Amino acid sequence: MSYGDGPAGTPVEQPDRPVILVDEPSPGVRRITMNRPEKHNALFHPLRGAILEALVAHDRDADVRVTIIRGAGPSFSAGYDLGGGNVGHEYPYYTPGGEGQWPRHVTEGWMSIWDLAKPVIAQVHGYCLAGGSELATGCDLVYVAEDASMGYPAVRFGVPDMHFHAWFLGMRRAMEMMLTGDSITGLEAVELGWANAAFPAEDLDEAVLDVARRICEIPAELVQLNKRAVHRQMEHMGLRTGLRAGTELCALGVHTEAMGEFLSSIRSGGLTEALQQRDEPFGDYRTGHQAPGDGDTRD
Repeated sequence: MSYGDGPAGTPVEQPDRPVILVDEPSPGVRRITMNRPEKHNALFHPLRGAILEALVAHDRDADVRVTIIRGAGPSFSAGYDLGGGNVGHEYPYYTPGGEGQWPRHVTEGWMSIWDLAKPVIAQVHGYCLAGGSELATGCDLVYVAEDASMGYPAVRFGVPDMHFHAWFLGMRRAMEMMLTGDSITGLEAVELGWANAAFPAEDLDEAVLDVARRICEIPAELVQLNKRAVHRQMEHMGLRTGLRAGTELCALGVHTEAMGEFLSSIRSGGLTEALQQRDEPFGDYRTGHQAPGDGDTRD
């Protein structure tokens, strides 16, 4: 199995409803809501594809000035779907095959948000884990609930797909998160520089809309140029090259003994039990009192 496919088997879900909802809460502002609340918006292939397709459509639409991405239910997104949800679904866009196809695929997808002309805002609440944190990182602005939880628990059995931590959190905290899999709160995410600002969860919708409306007051052509100006500076400092190089480390991680043991534990006891065993020594995520849902669809 490839890292992006999840455990083999029959599909656990054939969507009978839209995987995203799109509305226009204010003139010039489109909002994408990930619509798998019962699975904490686990990022299976159809959901990833729908997000990126909607963003491209908004970029082409002269009536759209800025897009907000948020999640329905208790979380923004608790990560990639590892519970069989991808079975029967193709990758939503082409990535050349070979070793490391999965990390290159998802990293190129989220970083394609940088290449869009119009700004994209991540509105983060609840769990924002692993692939969910990659999606939010690819956005231009990030606003969080104060009690949000951003982390990458998958480092406890493998190597991340998109190595953004050192760039956005500083070396020491990035190292700590990468070596422990521990999460940070929304307030800590702002303090460290990953997010722009934090608000009480009940105020987050309106706070993000206020930022989006302020962006809409600036001439569109200037917003687009100034978005590109910031990203070009980061790229000249090597961010994009570093993220691309990191996908090769992720590919190596798939062949480690630790990953082999984790996959073996899934086959013998199921994914939920394997994740419980992974997190038990730390007392968080699926073993903590605020563990996300059924625990069998996220990393």
